[in-house]
Amino acid sequence: MIIIGFAKKSSKILPNIFCRKFKHCAVIVRTGKNFTMHQFVSRNHIEQIRMCARDIKMLQKYGWCFVYMPCDLPRSFPRKYWTCVNMAKHAIKMHAPLIQTPDALYRAIAD
Repeated sequence: MIIIGFAKKSSKILPNIFCRKFKHCAVIVRTGKNFTMHQFVSRNHIEQIRMCARDIKMLQKYGWCFVYMPCDLPRSFPRKYWTCVNMAKHAIKMHAPLIQTPDALYRAIAD
């Protein structure tokens, strides 16, 4: 199972200009009892952050929304990505070139 987390805040300038409700997305994968968040930092730079269930609940308190996807990560994950949305689309094996913002991705998978 893959969890896609959507944040309403970002420290980057371009998402704050172009994105409406959600400014950032991250991929969260279950690893045993804990979780690993693949956080897109910049082009070709992804941080892996270890988390537990309590951390996910704290993120929800701070405005994050989560969508649970019943699929597994592809073998070529993580690789080099341009944006957080490209990373999330590759994780859930979605081929939609017109989806470029976290808002559009949320609308596409939350329905």
